[in-house]
Amino acid sequence: MNAMPDTAAKPSPYEAPELYDLLFETLDFDRAFWLRVGREAEGPVLDLGCGTGRVLIPLLEAGVDMDGVDLHPRMLDRLRAKAARRGFHPRLLGADMRDFTMPRRYARVICAFNAFAHCESTPDQLATLRCCREHLEPGGALVLHISYPGVALWLGAGEAPVLEHETSNPANGNRLQLYDRRITDRVNQSQHSEIEVRELDGAGATVASHRFEARQRWVYRYELELLLRLAGFARWEIAGDYAGAPLTRDDQQMIAWAWREPA
Repeated sequence: MNAMPDTAAKPSPYEAPELYDLLFETLDFDRAFWLRVGREAEGPVLDLGCGTGRVLIPLLEAGVDMDGVDLHPRMLDRLRAKAARRGFHPRLLGADMRDFTMPRRYARVICAFNAFAHCESTPDQLATLRCCREHLEPGGALVLHISYPGVALWLGAGEAPVLEHETSNPANGNRLQLYDRRITDRVNQSQHSEIEVRELDGAGATVASHRFEARQRWVYRYELELLLRLAGFARWEIAGDYAGAPLTRDDQQMIAWAWREPA
């Protein structure tokens, strides 16, 4: 008899902050860029979609005045505990990125690691961008990362899960593997990820399995520029990598800087 397909809704990966940190806490491909953004801001910085603090905590340690916003309370609880152990007590708000209110304004609002892709519709995207703009000081800038949705994203999706990331559990030396089965919709530029995190012992046997799901919507360069215009930003620039190279290929990243008008 064939097994019935698993159609039950699965939790978000952001409901498992300890496992999230085991997978991503040491990921540092972009950290130097965000450190430079924070150090050069000359004012307070807001980390939108801050999670457990992969970016926010190193910026605190570098002396940057940081606040954070995230939708998921358990991620923020872990961030608070990690920051407190280092002697920091940043202002953290549990709120939707489409509609949040902080008590001050910022020289920079940063949105790292594809957090903006969780806005699943044009109204969601515009609401988020407008809220970011309202939280900027005059002349301040939103700095946003989102991967470019190139041909490989759409053609690489399929029935088979793909090994996207592998690391080790420092507590026991076991391997952690993140598999993603992507279900894509090219017309609506959306992606539904069925995620499995497997823990393997020294012999390669699976000793634990954790299943999640997540949804993302991708945007293209000129679509993003139009969104920034409609959200009221005064000007913007979009680069193809963290070093500021031009965006010329569909396997690059998009790093957008968008400025609020000066006073």
